Amino acid sequence: MNTEKKSVKTFFKVPHVFALMFIIVLVAAVLTYIIPAGEFDRVEDPLSGRMVVQEGSFHDVQKAPVSILEIPSLIIKGLNESSGIILFIFVVGGSFRIITSTGAFDAIIGSITTKLGKREILIIPLLLTLFSIFGATVGMSIEALGLVPLVVALARSLKYDALTGMAIVLVGVFCGFIAGLMNPFTVGVAQQIAGLPIYSGMWLRAVLLVVLLVVASIYIIRYAKLVKLDPAKSLVFELEQNAKGEGSDFVQSSKFHIKHFLVILIFISGIGTLIWGVSTRGWYIEQMAALFLAMGILSGLFARFGSTRIAEEFVEGAKAVTLGALIVGIARAIPVVLEEGNIIDSLVYGLSNIIMFMPDSIKVISIYIVQNVINFFINSGSGQAAVTMPIMIPLGDLVGITRQTTVLSFHLGDGFTNLIFPTGSTMMAYLATTGISYEKWVKFIWPLVLIFIIIGGVFVVFAHMIHY
Repeated sequence: MNTEKKSVKTFFKVPHVFALMFIIVLVAAVLTYIIPAGEFDRVEDPLSGRMVVQEGSFHDVQKAPVSILEIPSLIIKGLNESSGIILFIFVVGGSFRIITSTGAFDAIIGSITTKLGKREILIIPLLLTLFSIFGATVGMSIEALGLVPLVVALARSLKYDALTGMAIVLVGVFCGFIAGLMNPFTVGVAQQIAGLPIYSGMWLRAVLLVVLLVVASIYIIRYAKLVKLDPAKSLVFELEQNAKGEGSDFVQSSKFHIKHFLVILIFISGIGTLIWGVSTRGWYIEQMAALFLAMGILSGLFARFGSTRIAEEFVEGAKAVTLGALIVGIARAIPVVLEEGNIIDSLVYGLSNIIMFMPDSIKVISIYIVQNVINFFINSGSGQAAVTMPIMIPLGDLVGITRQTTVLSFHLGDGFTNLIFPTGSTMMAYLATTGISYEKWVKFIWPLVLIFIIIGGVFVVFAHMIHY
């Protein structure tokens, strides 16, 4: 009897994330046989300077079904197209290993926890708010990856877990990114295409940001308290046990040495340079990776590490994120298959036609829901705006939905599911850095994503009611 129960349990076990990704890629390949191939004509938008689809230009093209024999090569293509992010993950993992091995963060974390005392739980809403500001203003998401190991270390020192630390950073930046007060990648692009004043209508997005932060804070605090009360309740309990076994937990020491001060100074200067580069110079993966590499090497030198020690620590840090880095590339193979099969535009066209058949009273919520679905296939915010806004804006005009409300429906539909869809490279990169499995993350985050989606729907309907 016990053997039978055990076999049933094994049968229903969630597959390895590589297997899960391959299954999704396989489904995408099957869709290329079922969904008719088609595409929109694209023209340069005079306001945004981006290539956008021409409304009403959809036409059939030659069918290009993806054979199962092509899947291995398309997975390699996905890895190649994600090479920049994969390299960034390796560099951040290696560089941060050098920085943390200096002991500088042991000292600062010990000092912070001592000063917070019984108010330590306040660190969660404070950091969520801080990260949301970066997401709301400069559209920071992948750029905050380098801070994840630090916040994970802080969370562990407070007797929480790695999941809590990662959630603080990822949910924090995405609360700001989704609300999009001045997000140049979603709101900025979409409003330009819609012919609206840039960053207009900010008051409603500010209210939304506050609501998201309150809900996120309550959700994460509840989980963190549960873990602190009983560490076995942690969704990543095995990961935490392994971290302790490897001696990677941080010693809470408030004693600073000159070398610690210099390392912290390098780190703060590096983060300041990162914000400056992203916001004023358009830095992305290559420049950020170079900055983190320099931060790691300089930290090792100021800690009086020899060249061999610096190299060894870097390699160990890079090894720790190998699995997750590869997952990012394999996840990229999903949209690659859809693009090769010429069905990305067909999916968008078909979904927009569904909206047309909806009653006018629910068209606004239909646009919002459709944007959530499209985000699985087109994960880039600016890319999704270029494809969907030229279609959704005339549709909204036709049924009396203001352009501001259509833009709101877009950037909320684009945002929330970034926290759970495996095609989201930012989320997968964060998982890679922390060693948290996708399965564990989904188990943690899905209730919050569902709550966020409902909140987004309420705001979209409210915006329509007040002719936002």
